[in-house]
Amino acid sequence: METIQEYLNSTSIIHSLAYIITSIVLFAIGKIIYSLVHRSINIKSELVEKDNFAFILSYVGYFTGIIIIIGAAIKGDSYGLGSDIAQISLYSILGIILLHLSIVISNKLILPKFDIKKEIIIDKNAGTGIIEASIYIANGLILYAALVGESASIAEGIMTFVVYWLIGNLVLILASKIFSLWMKYDIHNEIEKDNVAAGVSFSGAIIAISIIIMNALIDPFVDWTTTCVDVAIHTVLGCILLPIVRWLADKLLLPGRSLTDEISNQETPNVGAGLLEAFAYIGAALLIVWSL
Repeated sequence: METIQEYLNSTSIIHSLAYIITSIVLFAIGKIIYSLVHRSINIKSELVEKDNFAFILSYVGYFTGIIIIIGAAIKGDSYGLGSDIAQISLYSILGIILLHLSIVISNKLILPKFDIKKEIIIDKNAGTGIIEASIYIANGLILYAALVGESASIAEGIMTFVVYWLIGNLVLILASKIFSLWMKYDIHNEIEKDNVAAGVSFSGAIIAISIIIMNALIDPFVDWTTTCVDVAIHTVLGCILLPIVRWLADKLLLPGRSLTDEISNQETPNVGAGLLEAFAYIGAALLIVWSL
């Protein structure tokens, strides 16, 4: 006869397998939704025949965002296998839809001076591809924060999920705009010149900002005023501290040289310098949220 512990273990394994299978199905649904939204793009051709690295970066960023959303939907208390599967599916599909809305809004407002799709598909601009990937990942983190909290009902959970996404997405766009003004080069001009180093650097800033926003949204919900104030304080703090840490990184990680010069003021931009700058932004964001 099975002991209680053996029964619990077998039940836990069944639940885990069900979650994994559900995740695979949702992942496939995400792929189908992407194909429907981007009907004009021959995904197989871009990936295999054209070896379009810019598209691959964006595509991988999209699926990374989906994984983060599904993970958030799985995380939390269990209410029975059937109920869990239903809620995971509902929130994940809604999250995927919001992810697509996020990229449309962000592409129009974060990089409004040129055609994102043309840069990635026609020009194969890897700098643009990695920025779009970072926007997918950033919104995945925001949606993660919107999902992990508890709600009294499905209706309340959906409302909180959508409103948190809206607040987080708007703050991400605003903070990215402010942050780009502090850079010593025009991010639009650099990206349009196929400057991958600038794209990597700006992507790090976008993800760093989203980490700070996620940390503000992930706190237990009190009321909407408190949420908005928390997000505003965290974002302002991040926008002040991130450039300071970036300056310190410039002095510590690349002594005697300027990251800005390596990224924008030479004939062949230094992608390694862009990666260093991205690391500085993301590392600073993690230190900020761990310290708050």
